[in-house]
Parts: sequence; structure tokens; C-alpha cells
Amino acid sequence: MKLFLFITLLLLAINGIGENYLLNGGQNSTIKYKLIQKVEPEDGIITVDLTYVIPESFNSKTYNQQIKNFDISFSLKPANKKEWIDKRGNKIQRYSWNSPSASFDISISFETTNSVKLDPVKTQAPFPLTNISPENKNYLKSTEMVPSNNPQIKNKAQEITKNAKTEFDAVQKILSFVIDHMYYVLKPEEYDAFYSFQTGKGNCQNYSHLAAALMRSVNIPVRIVNGVTLKKPFDVIIGDQTLTLNMAEGRHSWIEVYFPDLGWMPFDPQQSELFVSNRFIRIEVGLDNEETTNDGLVHWTRTKGSNAMLSFQEFIESSFTSDNINLRAEKMQYGPSKLLLVPKVLANYVPVKLPEVKKVKEFSPQELFKLKFNKPFIYGNLDFPEGVNFIFSRELDNKDNADSQQLKKNFLVETAEYVTSKLQYAQTFILDRPVKLQKIGIALNKFGGSGTMWLELYEDNNGRPGSLAASSKALDLKNISSKQGYFWEEFDFVIQELLLTPDRYWISLKFNGSPIVNWFYSYGKPVGPIDGTRYKSFSENDWSKSLGYEFNYRVVGLTFE
Repeated sequence: MKLFLFITLLLLAINGIGENYLLNGGQNSTIKYKLIQKVEPEDGIITVDLTYVIPESFNSKTYNQQIKNFDISFSLKPANKKEWIDKRGNKIQRYSWNSPSASFDISISFETTNSVKLDPVKTQAPFPLTNISPENKNYLKSTEMVPSNNPQIKNKAQEITKNAKTEFDAVQKILSFVIDHMYYVLKPEEYDAFYSFQTGKGNCQNYSHLAAALMRSVNIPVRIVNGVTLKKPFDVIIGDQTLTLNMAEGRHSWIEVYFPDLGWMPFDPQQSELFVSNRFIRIEVGLDNEETTNDGLVHWTRTKGSNAMLSFQEFIESSFTSDNINLRAEKMQYGPSKLLLVPKVLANYVPVKLPEVKKVKEFSPQELFKLKFNKPFIYGNLDFPEGVNFIFSRELDNKDNADSQQLKKNFLVETAEYVTSKLQYAQTFILDRPVKLQKIGIALNKFGGSGTMWLELYEDNNGRPGSLAASSKALDLKNISSKQGYFWEEFDFVIQELLLTPDRYWISLKFNGSPIVNWFYSYGKPVGPIDGTRYKSFSENDWSKSLGYEFNYRVVGLTFE
């Protein structure tokens, strides 16, 4: 056995330093947006109804969108149209078709100027809040998805905010808890706040519901926002480094919090406070994601006893006719352990401090030689929707009603990076125990091409990939399935007989030929540190650019009992 990289001690985060980043600067972009829907009805369908919420302009202290030139067109003229404004102020249109005999398309388009301006935000709102208007009190209600009257949620919120004197102090304490308590999974079992509270996992709906439940339980009005995010990366300059942030192109859920002296302020409970980026397009608001269901609702009826189904696809196309970005950040020595982006806030508050992290056990070379490595070991960012076809990802919402069917929008988006291009990507992993390495798997989807791929394993050099330690066996692309969806592809390191001691390591996918492959990633950092996903061009030596997400990977081997 080869003994690799002896060290005696690893300190993961001795002082518990947070990952709170103060942002300044802004974004200003003009965006052309188009949503294309394709509907294919089977024989036996009587009616088809499609519902939309018309996006409106919105202004806040930090985020603004100005909508114009909204248009909706159909390849098959609908039989009926109904319009109304719901009790949350959403403008809704529903179109109906009677016994459509052929497939048809819908195209929704508009132009929006989206801007973010991150000047210091000043608020003197007290905590607890008083004199809340009846309209805003609606957003204190407890619902099935946002059970703010749940005793456990209420007790936790009161514990978190017990010393808060201002609303911002209470909000930043709650949001720091949510960010560190949760880790992102794209397809959770449930979406309500109590499930999120119990399990600590979920997607954007879970983050939004849990943040709303905790805040509402201490009398802070919160509304759920539904919209879309656009796949257009942007950079934040942090000293001599660059953090690149990116969202998938698809539907997203976030929140707005009411401040008496600021109005409604947007938050993305996954990573931002008092603002969202201008890659967000705001469409619909409500008490929870069970109420904000009108935009994208698909409903059909069929003849009695029929199993007629409706095939439905949805695509977003966006182009930026202008895009001006000037964002800089300064890291603070407080905050959650996961990424939180926030403008400077002028308010009375006590910054959240993290507890100290325990030291990793020391191993001398003599101790390592005596260990018996016979216990299976699997570690990594393991949760992703394996084998999902994202084009047809919606599920029936009312399966028990045989004659009436509907599809609600979902938030299942394809978060993946094209990794066989002109850029090289590296993902870190940190071991807290010795491991005899066998394989490393990564979540890939092969779209085509030819050639071979392999993984390279690197030592760590001050938080960046360092010296090459080993290379896996190569995989021929023709031996990788082209079936729809993402699956684990395992890269074999057995022949290397590597014993990895507790430390930080990096993996990078290398290739020759012309493979066309995407690597799936999770929003945020479910497992690793903030700077744990990096990229550079193949001609560069410096890994100074990091990404705001984490690739899905798994390290497989043997450890000791």
C-alpha cells in the first residue's frame, strides 16, 4: 500500500469564522424574455385551460424591475379568455380550448429592465413590530405550508430572537439559522416549513417556507414570491479573487419581508438578505407556494372513462441586450457558516457568531500503519435527481380525479455546468479521517461527442488546487450511456493504492477528444466550504475564480472501525 500525504493535524475552522459578505455596487440590465409552451393533447380530451400571472413592475430600496411590451400569442386560437385580480393583487389570465385536436404552442414575451443598487440600507424598525396594517397582517397568517403557529417553530424563533431589539436584528438572526440549518436538495419529499425544520433539507420552496414560518411566528410579515431566474452568471470581486454566481434558468421561490420604514424588501433565503440579483424576474406573490399556483397552471378534462393525457413542455429563452455589473464584496468575521450576501445595513444589531469547531483527531504514521481499513466509506454531495427528464418533469397534481387532471408549476430545474469546454473546473472535498481510496463518482449527463475522460486528484495549496497527486483510469465516452438524465459515473483509483489522510483535496475532470458532458451541481454549498468549487482556463495557472455552487460528487473507499 502506498501511504499518501502524511499530516498530523487538520483544523477545519478553529475560530468558527462566518461567511457574511457585505456587497456594494449594483447591476443594471435590459432583458428580453420569452416563455414557450408546447401542448399536445390526446384524443378524448374535452377542455384545456392554461393560466398565467401577468408580471408587473416592482420597486424596492435595492431591487427594481420595469416590465414593458408584454405579449401572449397562440398557434391555436383559444375559445375563451377570463381575467381577474386575486386577493394578493396578482393579475391573472386564463385561456381555454374546447376539444383541441392537434398540438399547439403558446409564446409569452416581454422586456424588462432589472436593476440592483446596493447602497447602505438604513432601518430603525423596532422589534417586536407594532401597528401593522390590516393588509400586511395577512402575511402573518399560519398555513399548512407555513405553520407559524407550530409550537416547535415558534419556540425556535423566540429562542433565536430573544435579545433582538430591532426588526433587522431579528431577521438576520433567523436567516442565519435557516442558511446553516438547511442544505439544498432539488427534489425533497415534502415542501412545508415543518418538514424543512425537522430534516434540514429542501429546495427553494422549503427555504422560503421555513424562513417565512420563523419570521411570522414572531410577528414579522413575510410573503412568498414566485418567479423565474435566468442562467446568466455574474461576478462579485472579493479582494484579489472573483466569486461567480449563477442560477439555473427556471422557476424559483423567494420571499419579501415587510419593514415599516423600508416597505417590502426581497430576500432569497438560500443566500441573500435585503436584495435579490437582477437575474430574478418577479411574477406572483402569496401566503405560500400552495397559494401562488396560478402562473403556469395546466388543467384539462377528459371523457368519462378515458385515460387521455396531455403532453406539456416549457422552455425559457432570455437575452441580455445590455448588462452592466459592478459588484464588490468584503468578507466579515461573523455570520452563518454558509454564504450570505447582504448590503451594508445601518441598524442596531448584534452580528451572529459561530461556535468553535472541534479539532480533527491526530494520527501519527505509526498509528496509521496499525489501522485496519475494512469499513465501507462514502462521502460527498450525494443528493441530486438521478435520471430525471427535466423537459417532462411536471407531475400530476390530482391523480385521484379520473375525469379532471392538472399540472402545477414545479421548481425542478437543471443545475449543471458544461465541463468539457474551454474552462477547467475543480471541486474540493475534505476528509476528517483516513480513507483508502477506491473510486470517486461525479454526476454526469453525456449529450454526445467522443473521446475519453478521467479525474485528476490534487493536493490542497492554501485553499486552491495544488500538486497533482494521482489520476484515475480513463473512461471511454462510448462506454457511458446517453440515456436521459444525470447518473453517477465512477472513476477508478484502486490501482493507485492511495491512503488519504485527513486533509483537503481537489478533483478535476480532464478529457481528450470532443466529449459533450454536463456535471450536475447543487445550489449553495451543501457539504464543502464557500471557496470549494473553482474554475480557470486551461492556459491559466491561478485558480483565483470560485463558483457559488457545489458539484455533486462522492468519494468511495474504506476506513477503519
